Amino acid sequence: MRRIAAERELVRRVVRELSGYRPVESLESVARETGLPLDSLIKLDANENPYGPSPRVLDVLTRPDHYHLYPDAAQEAARRALSAYTGVEVGQIIVGNGSDELIDLLLLATIEPGDEVIVPVPTFGVYLARPPLFGATVRAVPRLDDFELDVAQIEAAISERTKLVFLASPNNPTGKLVTSQQLVRLLRTGVLVVLDEAYYEFAGRTLLPLGREFENLVVLRTFSKWAGLAGLRIGYGIFPPVLAEALWRVKPPFNVNVLALRAIEAALADLSVQMQKVIRIRLERGRLFRGLRRLDFLRPYPSRGNFILVHVTRGDAHDVHRRLLARGILVRKYDDPLLRPYLRITVGLPEHTDRLLQALREIAAEVAS
Repeated sequence: MRRIAAERELVRRVVRELSGYRPVESLESVARETGLPLDSLIKLDANENPYGPSPRVLDVLTRPDHYHLYPDAAQEAARRALSAYTGVEVGQIIVGNGSDELIDLLLLATIEPGDEVIVPVPTFGVYLARPPLFGATVRAVPRLDDFELDVAQIEAAISERTKLVFLASPNNPTGKLVTSQQLVRLLRTGVLVVLDEAYYEFAGRTLLPLGREFENLVVLRTFSKWAGLAGLRIGYGIFPPVLAEALWRVKPPFNVNVLALRAIEAALADLSVQMQKVIRIRLERGRLFRGLRRLDFLRPYPSRGNFILVHVTRGDAHDVHRRLLARGILVRKYDDPLLRPYLRITVGLPEHTDRLLQALREIAAEVAS
């Protein structure tokens, strides 16, 4: 029997050396590791919507359908609904298996070996992890002390090899918005700017209209957050026409399943109901922020997403994470040196906020004693 080649011969070097993006653990694995009952855990670590999808979506998901047939490769009904929602032409919209897939498709369509991608950090780890797989070099540009974009440093980092700049508004995990002035400055450089508006509905503000002025703007969005559909992996992108045409050539034909496409139509048909849930989360975000601010070992940052970044100013963030986990509360910790002193907390239900704040008060007393 022929021996399998050693890893160094079989696997590309870039893959061997890639650290990759580390997602949060599933509830089931956390329950096994901690010994806590699954239904006792509070999941505030992945920016999911605790209210879930709207009634029309639930009806679609439980209705028998023609699952033996392939989904519509052209995504026509879903894209028409998205066109009405966003106000852009149907031809500019492509739906993906999560916005992660659209990021990969963008890189596949645009990157030549040796190209550079600029990523202001800290931000969503996928922007850093994926470009090397397509032959690009990532140039990380630190943000200012208050997590604002350092636009001057981004401009200085742009070279003749720069192909893309990744931005998120609101930024994950800092919650900061990109301003129109900042975006216009970067668009004027001529480099393709990818603006991820995954949390747009919680911010209530979009920079999408700048796409009418500039042909080098891509806007990505998702149904994972506001629509409560993280489990169905629905993302969509709004692309300049030339780039949209290129992505159709590289996109797998049946990349989005039947249920996900139907859920897009149902969620947008039930928009008023779902946005009431978004409003609840916005209100709870304010209550959570005020509660965190009252704890003298934490410094929360104002956020326009459905999460709050918290600086643990006294003690160790990983220790606070461990103590919360022992109480059945999951929040996001970081190994990245830039973010190691921080925790990111998803805005949950009011009862989740109550339990979290009580746990943090107990932890403050334990650390002080």
